[in-house]
Amino acid sequence: MTIKKYIALLFLIAVSATVSAQLKSENYISQYGNLSHFFKCVRQNKKATVAFLGGSITNMDGWRNLVCDDLVKNYPGVKFKFINAGIPSLGSLPHAFRLQRDVLDKGDIDLLFIESAVNDKVNGTPAKIQQRALEGIIRHVHAANAKTDMVLMAFIDPEKIKEYAAGKIPAEVHLHQDLAKYYHLDFINLAKEISDRIAAREFTWDKDFVSLHPSPFGMRLYFNTIKTLLQKAAGDSKPTKSHFPAPIDQDSYIKGHFLDVHQSDALKADSLNLKADPGDSKFSIIEDWVPGDKVSTREGFVHIPVLQATRPGATCHINFKGRVIGIGVLSGPDAGLIHYSIDGKAYAPVNLYTDWSDGLHLPFYFILADDLKPGKHSLEIRPDIKSDKRSKGTAVRIFAFLEN
Repeated sequence: MTIKKYIALLFLIAVSATVSAQLKSENYISQYGNLSHFFKCVRQNKKATVAFLGGSITNMDGWRNLVCDDLVKNYPGVKFKFINAGIPSLGSLPHAFRLQRDVLDKGDIDLLFIESAVNDKVNGTPAKIQQRALEGIIRHVHAANAKTDMVLMAFIDPEKIKEYAAGKIPAEVHLHQDLAKYYHLDFINLAKEISDRIAAREFTWDKDFVSLHPSPFGMRLYFNTIKTLLQKAAGDSKPTKSHFPAPIDQDSYIKGHFLDVHQSDALKADSLNLKADPGDSKFSIIEDWVPGDKVSTREGFVHIPVLQATRPGATCHINFKGRVIGIGVLSGPDAGLIHYSIDGKAYAPVNLYTDWSDGLHLPFYFILADDLKPGKHSLEIRPDIKSDKRSKGTAVRIFAFLEN
């Protein structure tokens, strides 16, 4: 080896070591707030409730389990209650409306982890709805218990890697960080960290991290950074007074919740039906819904009451209060298209079929209106005779109405 090559090699090693040294987990943590309430519960009360609100990355065995195990190990005298509110495929929109049922109704929450950046991207959730949903979650939690500490996190997906490589900040990540900063909440940018580490050739996406559903290796990377935040927060957990600011968007889904399908006025004649004729042009409640086509379902979205119509000609009505109304549907291979009106005003049709509907009765959520005047309203829904060209039918299966 020549002297020049040797010097060049040493230079490359030095540069590589410098880059590697810069990639510290703490660099991807923004402590806009602190976790003083949580650590007070841990140290003084000797009990704490920790909840995890997210999608499949939260629900699957991985970073969440590691966080729980680590807390139990580090604080052996503390009685922890852990709430797994992770549901595959769901992002900020459904989170905002299921928050009450899946998290807040289970008691006072001391620490809440929130993530939706991946599913909001994958599901194509409009930016305005992301803003209103995520801000609504933050304000809803604060209204239920002003002491609750919250941590916002942005996970990684292939599109975010491309955006970072192009010098852009993914919109979903930007929103999470902006809201965390505005509301004085801790934020962890795992999307940026993983992108940087891949760019630094510490590991590869395909062989090591594997997918947006991380390998055990990837899950441990997530955990290590979350653990770093908990360690930093534990050492600086003195209470700080901070003013809870006014909402950025007055129309955020601050009081989001579900309306039961049995509340539909049009169902009174059919509400006792346990089964519905597939050829029937009426809406009926299937009290214990299971797919008749043997297509896959999501856990928690089978053996539930479903408001169903499979043919055009059906109509259902529901009365509601507030400025927002939406629906949660099971979008399978025969998902159709709906026409709807609110207080007699017709809106543009909504296609219930998704890119995943051919092989899955996917729970999917639609906001039908979120700019109504406060007060009482009435919603009417009708299946269309037409449907997406990929669909095998015109079915409408509603498992919940969304009200705010």
